[in-house]
Amino acid sequence: MTVLEQLKDISTAVMYAAEANELESVLQRIADVARQLVKTKYAALGIPNGQGGLRYFKTSGMTVEAEARIAHRPFGHGLIGAIMSERKVIRLNNMADDSRSFGFPDNHPQMSSFLGAPIIVANHLYGMLYLSDKANGSVFTDEDETLVEALAGYAALAIAGAQLSENASRFKLLEQRENIGMELHDGVIQSLYGIGMQVDLLRRSGADVGEEHLSDLVNNLNDVIEEIRGFIGKLRSKRDTLTIRENIHRLRERLHPPQNIVIEIDAPDTLAPFSPTAFESICLIINEAMSNAIRHADAKIIRVIADVSDGFFKVQVIDNGTGFNHKMLDHSTGLGLRNMQQRAYLYNGRVTIDSNPEEGTTIDIVIPVGAY
Repeated sequence: MTVLEQLKDISTAVMYAAEANELESVLQRIADVARQLVKTKYAALGIPNGQGGLRYFKTSGMTVEAEARIAHRPFGHGLIGAIMSERKVIRLNNMADDSRSFGFPDNHPQMSSFLGAPIIVANHLYGMLYLSDKANGSVFTDEDETLVEALAGYAALAIAGAQLSENASRFKLLEQRENIGMELHDGVIQSLYGIGMQVDLLRRSGADVGEEHLSDLVNNLNDVIEEIRGFIGKLRSKRDTLTIRENIHRLRERLHPPQNIVIEIDAPDTLAPFSPTAFESICLIINEAMSNAIRHADAKIIRVIADVSDGFFKVQVIDNGTGFNHKMLDHSTGLGLRNMQQRAYLYNGRVTIDSNPEEGTTIDIVIPVGAY
């Protein structure tokens, strides 16, 4: 294949990746096309969080089930960190021979050869591309290195475009929220005040209308006004000030559990060690775990225990329900574990499940703190 043909393949592949609607989908597609173009068993794409860790880490070549068994996601150390800090291509015939290699966590597939390249434009690091083990068993060549460097250049443009699109969507959402607040204030609230005044005047005019009924109506209208005021304040708030405990209690209220299920919550009454956006996403994992216990476990008691210790945010959702053989769990469908796992992966965390028939179920959520 000529250089021109290779560049055409790269351009086509990255254009395909850039067509995805969300940043995460773009990243996943780039990891997939990199593995296909260079013909490797494994590929990965990491996006730095600006604090020495990883905001995203997408893999290609492993099943979701295999990835879920790995002890933990990368923290940005070892060869991954070397690409991030040195910002240059690293090519190795055997990773184990390099002093920068930290080895692999438990249940990680064994990998030997390595080719990594920074995704960088104008001294701005957009990400790091990693490939391991050629499909035919050979070592990486100069041609492979040139191909990966070219792919990284195209990938930077695709990632930059996706990030811009994502930021634009966020700004649009904030603008929409602000507009909703203004419309409520300028329209609905003023109308409600007008109704309240009219009813109050009607009461004062001496018309034959039940006094008790009108007083209740006025009070109810005033209550609605105060609720809408609170709604506006939440829309305009730039930071969610609810504590960990308050957030989990709010999740319980929104799930509307049956009265015969007791949900006990043991969580710190402190702010979460994450940005509001990150913690909102993490709360969706907790919500999924609680919802599964309510809907599927046939439990009478569900305990949610949260804690921040040893650099990790930890949550256990424990039920005394019927349980099941977790070794037979289909990770692609069972209990929404796939969705929970993938959300946890965004923050280098993990979700594990332990259950046995008639012994209930425990779901453990562990997220490292300090990086988001």
